[in-house]
Amino acid sequence: MNAKLTITLAQMTQSVGDLQGNADAMIAVYQTKQDSDLIVFPELQLVGYPPEDLVLKPAVVERADLELRRLAKATAGKAPAMLVGSIFREDDKLYNGIALLEGGEIKAVRYKVELPNYGTFDEKRIFSSGPLPEPVEFRGCKIGLPICEDVWLPSVCNHLKAQGAQMLISVHGSPYEIEKDDHRLGQVATQRVRETGLPLIFLNRIGGQDEIVFDGASFVLGGDTSVMHQLPDWDEAIVDTHWIKDSSAKESDWRCAPGEIHKLDEHPADIYNAMIVGLRDYVNRNGFPGVILGLSGGIDSALSAAVAVDALGADRVWCVMMPSRFTSQDSLDHAEDCAKMLGTRLDTISIVPAVEGFDEMLADSFADRQVDSTEENIQSRIRGVTLMALSNKFGHMLLTTGNKSEMSVGYATIYGDMAGGYSVLKDAYKLTVFRLSEWRNRNKPSLGMGPDGPVMPDIVISKPPSAELREDQKDSDSLPDYEILDPLLHGLVEEELSVADLVERGFDRDTVIRIEKLLYTAEYKRRQAPPGVKLGSRNFGRDRRYPITNAFRTI
Repeated sequence: MNAKLTITLAQMTQSVGDLQGNADAMIAVYQTKQDSDLIVFPELQLVGYPPEDLVLKPAVVERADLELRRLAKATAGKAPAMLVGSIFREDDKLYNGIALLEGGEIKAVRYKVELPNYGTFDEKRIFSSGPLPEPVEFRGCKIGLPICEDVWLPSVCNHLKAQGAQMLISVHGSPYEIEKDDHRLGQVATQRVRETGLPLIFLNRIGGQDEIVFDGASFVLGGDTSVMHQLPDWDEAIVDTHWIKDSSAKESDWRCAPGEIHKLDEHPADIYNAMIVGLRDYVNRNGFPGVILGLSGGIDSALSAAVAVDALGADRVWCVMMPSRFTSQDSLDHAEDCAKMLGTRLDTISIVPAVEGFDEMLADSFADRQVDSTEENIQSRIRGVTLMALSNKFGHMLLTTGNKSEMSVGYATIYGDMAGGYSVLKDAYKLTVFRLSEWRNRNKPSLGMGPDGPVMPDIVISKPPSAELREDQKDSDSLPDYEILDPLLHGLVEEELSVADLVERGFDRDTVIRIEKLLYTAEYKRRQAPPGVKLGSRNFGRDRRYPITNAFRTI
């Protein structure tokens, strides 16, 4: 006689700290899946991931225990069981764990062993490492429950195999990074399956949490590493997987019936959707009615506006053009065209009176000084004050528009164009901005609420970038061409290369020395910058945390 199991994978979003809301969402899923045997939810689904120091608050631990017991009661009778990720305190230690809820009770709890402590992750500050876990007995199947990082390293899965596990169910809070979905499936999960010979369920969450976005893209691998299910990226998905064990087969031979294989986003659609998710969830979960941003007629603000419209809808995006005496008619026209193509509100507020007022106010103090970048920065700060005034008055969050190339070298004005609450381009180099803009003009993202056609005039993409803070200004006056600057910065930031390493790659030595100096000296600005969507492996803020006062140089 064959044994059978129906295991439901609930690829869901979470809201950090909303324990009751997260529990209610799980119960809502549970009530629609009464024919299932087991419903699995992502890592720390009850409290939200990553919880950071929130879980050090005793009241959060107490509330988590109460809500977990409420979830357990929902499983009374012959209803399905649940696997729920939460926090657990035992012997005055705090653990990241997963609980099997069945028959109205908490039947078993297993703790995470491998605590990530690199880049985005900081779990060793918060949690204790659990003991190597034993499999959980569930309706004729011994299930191993490695949690997230426990699958990225071999020891836990090998231990579970040695203890008789017949399948692995691994819940995750695995953030999006460029090309990470291939790494999860093609290298990490496949390697664990090869080592153990066990089928593996890899369940990930979706949604944004401050700077981090989670893309889902959960999957099931058979014991031969074949992909049996591939869930979508970015969207919630509640999927039944059907398992059977032939009584004549070897003890561990549970097989998953083939299911739907969703095609995941290709590059750069994945980056664009990551920006949508990050901004959408940040704005909505923090209760903002919408966003406001300066629309200059340049590519950075045009792309930021497009992402905002795709994330929130045109009626929640408010654009403001703030011309000075250096603003060209082309820029005015390009901003107006962008707003029309996106369907957003566009107001024009001249900063000329304010600039004249500052010139008069500072005339005596600046009398013996030449005009320099100070006057340029005053213009930027006037624009920041103007936008923040509108934000304060009407409640819209100010969206900043600077890219990673600018933030790397400090080509941004602190308390000026850096002012704001969030940035979708913070981890996007300028060449990525060009690529995303070209892509969006030809494609509509799967999550997009914006127009089907182009979102900016082609001239906005092709014209030379300029801050327009002085006559005939171009970015190239102050910086190397982006075709040189961006690969150089990638070497300094993502790869941590030295000056000598980069010179060996063919970069000009003096240019590398100058850019490295700018990178280090701009740290104080970045420390005061708003959060923004993490896209790559070394974003500023969560991944790359350098001292502000830093005398080290690689020359």
